[in-house]
Amino acid sequence: MPSFVELEKVSKLYDGSGGRPVKALDEVSLRVEAGEWIAIMGPSGSGKTTLLNLLGCLDQPSSGAVRINQVETSALSRAELARFRTETVGFVFQQFHLVPHLTALENVMLAQYFHSMTDEAEARGALERVGLAERAGHLPSQLSGGEQQRVSIARALVNDPKIILADEPTGNLDAPNEQIVLNLLTDLHAQGRTILMVTHDDQVGRCADVRVDLEHGRIVETTVFSFEQNQDFDEVLEQLWIAREAAQHIESAHFTEAQHRKLLAQMARIGLVVLDGQRVGFTPPGEERARSVIRRHRLAERLFMDVLAIRDETSVESNACTFEHILSPEVTDRICTFLGHPTECPHGSPIPAGVCCREGRASAGLDLPGCLAHLERR
Repeated sequence: MPSFVELEKVSKLYDGSGGRPVKALDEVSLRVEAGEWIAIMGPSGSGKTTLLNLLGCLDQPSSGAVRINQVETSALSRAELARFRTETVGFVFQQFHLVPHLTALENVMLAQYFHSMTDEAEARGALERVGLAERAGHLPSQLSGGEQQRVSIARALVNDPKIILADEPTGNLDAPNEQIVLNLLTDLHAQGRTILMVTHDDQVGRCADVRVDLEHGRIVETTVFSFEQNQDFDEVLEQLWIAREAAQHIESAHFTEAQHRKLLAQMARIGLVVLDGQRVGFTPPGEERARSVIRRHRLAERLFMDVLAIRDETSVESNACTFEHILSPEVTDRICTFLGHPTECPHGSPIPAGVCCREGRASAGLDLPGCLAHLERR
């Protein structure tokens, strides 16, 4: 049975310097089922945006086939492609792309205009779905970055598209607004929408069902794991880190020996650890992820004990375990800065330094109540 989205050996070439072609995509094959949420990740220049443009019918491949809902878009004329795009795809961009002299409502209605005909009631309903009914008459300049992104999501939804394409949808947002947008995307996913999202943020990528990693125009890894499984991976990485540093404070494991072996085998397959007989070692990505988990956990412990004066170690440990999976890099750095860049957790184990520590930021500037409210929403 055909998948909802199919790419078959798709390549995309551009003219490079000296007349030599540059291959942005190199025989990429991908299948996406209806209702899946796909995170497309990779370094700059890996082909992420090119892939999204092909899926959004903004461009056509140099070779290979792109099929969406059993329509081979790579064979459509320019006019047919434009019609198919307006009827099938909703776009959410990092830069929002709102028309500055139109109100939020009018920006949403503009998408209706290009699709068929405008319907103010439907446009207002789309704004209401993203929590902006009361801001319908405001210009983009009168809206915050998070509100502008929500207008762009309303615009993407108003024509009831079969697929939502999001290019760095949280890239220009602060942590609280990032979470609002991720909650909206999560709700859309729960409704059965198909979402393909380009992101460089590992935390954002974990919200998806499937993670596709690109390098040099090729898919180098496809990872299909739930948020719960990623939490298990984080816990194993944390235990490996603690064992390596011989920490004074050893946290209890939550897996049987069989579960632990199974997790290690999965983590080896996706490149987080290396198995050599009975020995387990980090890969560079695995070590970086473990460092991040440990840092979030131990900073959370310091926050609970030093600032919130929570002395019950069981409560501190439970909350820190929760926060180590959900703190964004921005909030983690803000907590670290507020605490004065501590080097040890309350139990005396070292806290890995972050970018904020290396740059020596001042310890002022954290809105602690706002930060904690953001964490509660997560």
